[in-house]
Amino acid sequence: MALDLAMGWPDGLYTRIGHPVTWLGKVISALERRLNRGGRRRRLWLGALTTLLTVALAALPALAVQALLPEGLAGSLIGAVLAWPLIAMRAMHEHVAAVASPLTRGDLEAARHAVSMIVGRDPARLDEAGIARAATESLAENSSDGIVAPLFWGVVAGLPGIAAYKAVNTLDSMIGHRNARFEAFGKVAARLDDVVNWIPARLTGWIFSLASGSRLPEALRVMRRDAPKHRSPNAGWPEGAMAGALDIRLSGPRVYGTRIAEEPWLNAGAPDPTPQDVTRALRLYRRAMALCALALAALILFR
Repeated sequence: MALDLAMGWPDGLYTRIGHPVTWLGKVISALERRLNRGGRRRRLWLGALTTLLTVALAALPALAVQALLPEGLAGSLIGAVLAWPLIAMRAMHEHVAAVASPLTRGDLEAARHAVSMIVGRDPARLDEAGIARAATESLAENSSDGIVAPLFWGVVAGLPGIAAYKAVNTLDSMIGHRNARFEAFGKVAARLDDVVNWIPARLTGWIFSLASGSRLPEALRVMRRDAPKHRSPNAGWPEGAMAGALDIRLSGPRVYGTRIAEEPWLNAGAPDPTPQDVTRALRLYRRAMALCALALAALILFR
């Protein structure tokens, strides 16, 4: 976490060697091009094989490396350097701050361009409240997927746990879609992603709630009441906690291309988020990440 906070993933490194997630993406793309064909049953089985191969390709080398690490502080530090690119704490903040800055200035075009980098909905159809909603939801959900979940699986299973989780999450983002091309082929990846995020998503909701200070009761109330309404079995927990903590409404109807998704509101009685609420969400995010660091320190000290 400290390495990621200090440097993120430097552009120079990305230019020279890419990033572990892009490496996984190339593997998934190559397998999908070759295997995603035939009838539904065939696609389902070959999608499951793609998922298994990708997770194994990520986890087995990490398991071998972890077995070779020396005992004590030296091994922990080497493992931390290897896990560093798999935690997206700084990048998440930078992406949402890139939306908050022009949105606060009233530059909707720049804000739409920035939010298109982090969400799949049509940015041209988003007004000021829609942009603020999209950025805040992305911050809440991806705090779980990009930070809390890999940290959780790192605590559970070390470097192989983080690597396997990132493989599952990348698979879901690339092939876990409900459309004609991926409905069958990505089904196993999507369901596996739901399983591995079940605990981290709820944990993230609690972390946001605790980080909200005096809004703790409201954050917990909204999360518990509204999270089960969300189309995702997991995303509603951090988003619900964020909505309750900031006293805004999230989720609701949104446009993806030509399709309108009629989603229920989280914290329906509250107002839409404003540009200032995106800035408040980033402050809540920073407090939540500090709580994560303190929790990990406590595990080390008192295990």
